[in-house]
Amino acid sequence: MTTNVKTDLFGLFAHEIAKQIKPLGLQAYRGKQIAEWLYKHNVRQFEAMTNIAKEWRTSLDNSFTITQVNRKAAQHSADGRTSKFLLAFPDDMAVETVLMRHSYGNSVCVSTQVGCAMGCSFCASTLSGLVRNLTGGEILAQVLYITELLKQEEQKIDSIVIMGSGEPLANYDNVLRFIRLVHEDYCLNMSYRNITLSTSGLIAQIDKLAGEGLPVTLSISLHAPNNPLRTRLMPINARYPLEQVLAAGDRYAAATGRRVTYEYILIAGVNDGPAQARELITLLKGRLANVNLIPINAVPERGLLRPAAGDIIKFEKLLQNEHINVTVRREMGTDIAAACGQLRHKFVRMVTFD
Repeated sequence: MTTNVKTDLFGLFAHEIAKQIKPLGLQAYRGKQIAEWLYKHNVRQFEAMTNIAKEWRTSLDNSFTITQVNRKAAQHSADGRTSKFLLAFPDDMAVETVLMRHSYGNSVCVSTQVGCAMGCSFCASTLSGLVRNLTGGEILAQVLYITELLKQEEQKIDSIVIMGSGEPLANYDNVLRFIRLVHEDYCLNMSYRNITLSTSGLIAQIDKLAGEGLPVTLSISLHAPNNPLRTRLMPINARYPLEQVLAAGDRYAAATGRRVTYEYILIAGVNDGPAQARELITLLKGRLANVNLIPINAVPERGLLRPAAGDIIKFEKLLQNEHINVTVRREMGTDIAAACGQLRHKFVRMVTFD
């Protein structure tokens, strides 16, 4: 017996939905109506789409499905500023999504892959390896989950950071679909300038992104001021060394007019000393760039420790004295293991060993 597999409409653009529903006899304008229900109103049942006749709703329900996410776990910081959610898709694969409440607005950090293949020594996302890519719809579903929570508080998402588990540029097409879709007026109408994409430095994809005409903020994970140390922390550096990554960042800045942010995770006794600060200054001075210093959220499995507060301040001051634009990421969620992959890894271990 053949089972008809329903097409998932969630994650499609309005014109794509219109094409899918045309064989049912629905007119093209219904595509945008359905898209508004899915994305703007966060509806997950065709029956609730009340500006569509009941017989059409029944036909839609018989022919199509809509992505659903299921919350498996949640953690909330003691100060109430950070909430972390483990969200599962129909195949029971789960990813982490983080809501950060800043004084200047609400930001959501989304994952783009289940697990990660990059192997960075300081990141929990890589501990179980890469399982699969997320679809554009699955990335969007994380954002809309947070949107629904914030609606209850009469708040909204002000910015999106594509900085959760996974390497976004290794899932290029799905991530670009998400970025374009969340920008649509029938979705969240999110400004491209309020979207930040973080990458470990996949050069060909950085150049490709620079040509897309999307003024998103590019954030490159640097984490070390020289090749030997960066390769030790980030194996991808053996393929894409510092000089090539920085050159790609320069090309992106030139093409978009946007400053590139270079992320630098501070690890006690590894890359947080004055010598490393001076090397970093040499690399970045004169570039259209910002530096975001990130004191590490300790990953017990890696044995890496957070620097003392005084060492963080010294590192920052050295950069400031040389007129490098630098910020230190404010502590958010350290009490709930809000670093990439930690909640998922903890959950996977619980499931494995229970």
